[in-house]
Amino acid sequence: MTSFLPEFGNVIYVIIAFVVALSIIVAIHEYGHYIIGRVSGIKAEVFSLGFGPVLFSRMDRHGTRWQLAALPFGGYVKFLGDGDAASAGPDEEVISQLTPEERRHTMLGAPLWARAATVAAGPVFNFILSILLFAGLFLVRGQVAEPLAVGDLRPLPPVLSSQMTLQPGDRILAIGGVPLPGSEDADGMDSFPKALPEQAQLDYRVERDGQTLTATGPYPYPPIVLQLAPNSAAYEIGMKNGDVITSVDGTPIFTFDALKTRVEGSNGATLLLKVWRPATGETMDFALTPRRVDEPAPDGGFRTEWRIGIAGGMAFDLATERAGVFESLRGGVLQTWDVIVSSLSGIYHMITGAISSCNMSGPIGIAKTSGAMASQGAVSFLWFVAALSTGVGLLNLFPVPILDGGHLVFHAYEAVSGRPPSDRALRVLMAAGLTIVMSVMIFALTNDMFCP
Repeated sequence: MTSFLPEFGNVIYVIIAFVVALSIIVAIHEYGHYIIGRVSGIKAEVFSLGFGPVLFSRMDRHGTRWQLAALPFGGYVKFLGDGDAASAGPDEEVISQLTPEERRHTMLGAPLWARAATVAAGPVFNFILSILLFAGLFLVRGQVAEPLAVGDLRPLPPVLSSQMTLQPGDRILAIGGVPLPGSEDADGMDSFPKALPEQAQLDYRVERDGQTLTATGPYPYPPIVLQLAPNSAAYEIGMKNGDVITSVDGTPIFTFDALKTRVEGSNGATLLLKVWRPATGETMDFALTPRRVDEPAPDGGFRTEWRIGIAGGMAFDLATERAGVFESLRGGVLQTWDVIVSSLSGIYHMITGAISSCNMSGPIGIAKTSGAMASQGAVSFLWFVAALSTGVGLLNLFPVPILDGGHLVFHAYEAVSGRPPSDRALRVLMAAGLTIVMSVMIFALTNDMFCP
């Protein structure tokens, strides 16, 4: 029982993180439907966060019952005259009892523009949430100050830091005799690490208090763990953010590129790592087996590489300055667009067989990712919520009956033909849509259980 408790506690943590992430995303999605419907003159009878037995509810002054239900894995808005929570069809008994003026406040009786706007608002609000979260993170973290200068120094093992005289605030002019390009020189920044000597410590030419001098500092891109991919090899063996890998199979390494070369050349063979942990100052031994991972390529396609699931960075933070609101919003829009493009590319390449279908996660995989990102701090968790919100918005726009995109297709048909699809056609299409959605969910759940 004692050995079971930590695992049980981890499961509870994962479930809580998943429920929090999903509840935020669903609440924003459904609020989009609700508020645009209300503005468009469509009355919402129920706004529910969750399904099943109602735990709490209250009626507002607009006649909408707001409720919290027992199963916190979704939600819905039921508009006046809807036959069910999915707005799959009208409740003929209710509709027949309404006056013409009252019918205007139903989904069935509202103008086409109001119905289409109400349906589209859910995914649009998901995208807005993503943009605002990404922008907020950019705003809080700031942007790299010009000229480039040292910010906070990260804890490093003695082999990298024993003789360090580099200090926060030092403006970096050159490292290891290689002049530092400006941050606006993207090509120069990309080639800069390749020109550096692969040594544990290097000479830094810096400007300090108006004087130019030489300081000793670590190799600027050490094999340090700054981000762990959820469900990766490194995450599952217990590596932590801040860990520094000091050797692979007994060979000392000082650079992240050296680690990457060893992992990519492993062909899946188990690697023996020595890892220095800053929290304790101890050096630990790990046996880690790289996994094949499909990842986006610069040309827009995908490539398969051996990976252990860590992201590195610099041995120190660069000094930052406050980011402007406009720049942060622009960054939020671009980041949201990147998630959309990479998601569509991934789906396309899975359909064509270019990458493994195991790249599709179901509820178990998403829940585990929620817990993993939450365990790495608020910034990682909010970044995950923003990315997941984009995914939910994109998924709902797919032209599948029962999803928002399917309803928009029906509205487009009505706009062109002048009449909505027949009730019989709607029933058949909704059944087909439900079959498609359930099939995809079962497939994704199978991936969660059986994919490596």
